Amino acid sequence: MSETAGQQHPIGIYLKIWVLLFVLSTLSYLVDFFHLQGYLRWSLILLFMFLKAGFIVAIFMHLSWERLSLKYTLFLPVIAIIVLIALMAIEGDYVNVTRHLFFDQ
Repeated sequence: MSETAGQQHPIGIYLKIWVLLFVLSTLSYLVDFFHLQGYLRWSLILLFMFLKAGFIVAIFMHLSWERLSLKYTLFLPVIAIIVLIALMAIEGDYVNVTRHLFFDQ
């Protein structure tokens, strides 16, 4: 029998993460409550969203206890897609500016 077969994670970490998720959700709600607008609003909403998703994946889906190779297998394709989306957005903006510059007469 291997050492990790009976491994139990302490319940305290789950409770702490649950409270942290509750706090992050409350902060996300307060962004709308205080009527924040523009880039500040969207930056805070995305920040809280990524933090909550990261904690859920790391703790509740037990990814923080997995091997590094599995983490790379899960995250490298996502990072590659994000980079490609960013490059497409940059190129789309360039094409839009170029069309307005040369075709708006």
